[in-house]
Amino acid sequence: MAAHRIKYAGDCDRELWDGYVQKHPDASLYHLYGWRNAIHNTYGHATYYLMLTAREREVDARNERGGDSGESILGVLPVVHLKHALFGNCLVSLPFLDSGGILASSRDAEEELLSEVVILGRKIGVSRIELRQERLLESCNDMSAVSNKNLRTPLLVATSSNRVRMLLNLPESAEMLTMSFKSKLRSQIVKPLKEGLTSKTGGTELLDDFYSVFSVNMRDLGSPVHSMKLMRHVLNEFSESSRIVAIYKARKPVAAALVVGFRKVLRNPWASSLRKYSVLGPNMLLYLRVLEHACVNGYQVFDFGRSSPGEGTYKFKEQWGATPAQLYWHYISLDGRLPNPERVGKESFETATRCWQKLPLIVTKIIGPSIRKHISL
Repeated sequence: MAAHRIKYAGDCDRELWDGYVQKHPDASLYHLYGWRNAIHNTYGHATYYLMLTAREREVDARNERGGDSGESILGVLPVVHLKHALFGNCLVSLPFLDSGGILASSRDAEEELLSEVVILGRKIGVSRIELRQERLLESCNDMSAVSNKNLRTPLLVATSSNRVRMLLNLPESAEMLTMSFKSKLRSQIVKPLKEGLTSKTGGTELLDDFYSVFSVNMRDLGSPVHSMKLMRHVLNEFSESSRIVAIYKARKPVAAALVVGFRKVLRNPWASSLRKYSVLGPNMLLYLRVLEHACVNGYQVFDFGRSSPGEGTYKFKEQWGATPAQLYWHYISLDGRLPNPERVGKESFETATRCWQKLPLIVTKIIGPSIRKHISL
């Protein structure tokens, strides 16, 4: 027999948490414990890392293992609390990233974690819970699995399925990668090389170069920029599997990406290039170098990141041979108002960006992170 309990994980549980994530077949990079520290240490958001555990009875454990009983994990759910008068009050798993959500060993474990996060959400007074999943969370389609006792308002659920990850299966070597490209793509890659663009791959020593491109590109796109501290914390938390790839015109950085690996998948949380140099094709050289890095380091899949089918970024990734994998973002309403799954987050984002492009770069760098920290997209 086993007694289940929900534990709110702390730093002392990191090894146990990550051990479960590493072994689970459906786990993603964003389930790793390091994201808790990266987000909290950057923005100060409250984080709740729910861990469902089972402790077997002493006698059973001794019979089976010949020793003392211990805890085993049945599921995890990392959530971050975003609270702002203008941008809303919600629990998100995980903000700023493509996925996260519930990772469980069974449907029952999934439902227990879902029940607990609803209880937590009511306790701290959020209006909704957002779970970003890489597979459909069936429990969200059957909220009767969640205790509805003493509810003043019903639980309403909406699911957005208009976002996809763009995935490219990689060959065994960088040479095979180049040979796999169509002639049109190869010609686009040759152009930046002929223009004299160069590249570097490294770690925190390239962070200033990365951020100089990232901050300008975000301003040009009308988006408040993340704090550089977030990228620094990510590089430190995942120092063995994270890299920056940067492209230069002479000594000036004109494109850059921050990539992080997990098991056999290399993911691309952030990448940017300068519009001013787009005619030189720095983006093409950037992704060539990123894909080469992936092949050389034994990754089998490259994740270009999320897109919506038909938009420009989707088509750009598609030309490299990437194919879509559905994302499921579940929105659980705790205030009785059913959210529009295609608009959640966009209103606040649009509010923040209406005049952003007109601001001086130095101003966007100073006030951007204080706004961006409250926008979950």
